[in-house]
Amino acid sequence: MNIYGVVGWKNAGKTGLMERLVEEITSRGFSVSTVKHAHHSFDVDHPGKDSFRHRAAGAREVLLASRNRFALMHELTGEDEPTLAELLAKLAPVDLVLIEGYKRDKHPKIEAHRAETGNALIADETVRAFAADSPLDVDRPVFDLDDTAQIADFLLNDLGLSRPVE
Repeated sequence: MNIYGVVGWKNAGKTGLMERLVEEITSRGFSVSTVKHAHHSFDVDHPGKDSFRHRAAGAREVLLASRNRFALMHELTGEDEPTLAELLAKLAPVDLVLIEGYKRDKHPKIEAHRAETGNALIADETVRAFAADSPLDVDRPVFDLDDTAQIADFLLNDLGLSRPVE
């Protein structure tokens, strides 16, 4: 499975870049899925809803389904957080999985950077390029944070994807 990450510190522009890359790359005919790491507790369910009540009653997994989508919620009570590899194994096959976060994992990444945040670059060996709102003095390609087409070109070329997998 082809994977590529978007990393950066808080307010660096990661989510906006992810959103634009998904739109750009799918418009070229590629199938794309995403993985987003959250550093905090989150919930896709709401108190009072039937599925929430199922989980509150002790269900380990609740699969909520409709004609438009389904969501599988798995409670990790007492378990370790799944690794990125374990999560990727749960996804249906696609041409590309874009990953937001997981900056310490070893897959190739583009680092988003906004000068106004004042944060240092991550710039480890897995960062192949930067998407920034100002010039950077680095030894890798730097793209304008808003030049989604050029960033997508770089990413797809780096993975050797010139056309959608058939």
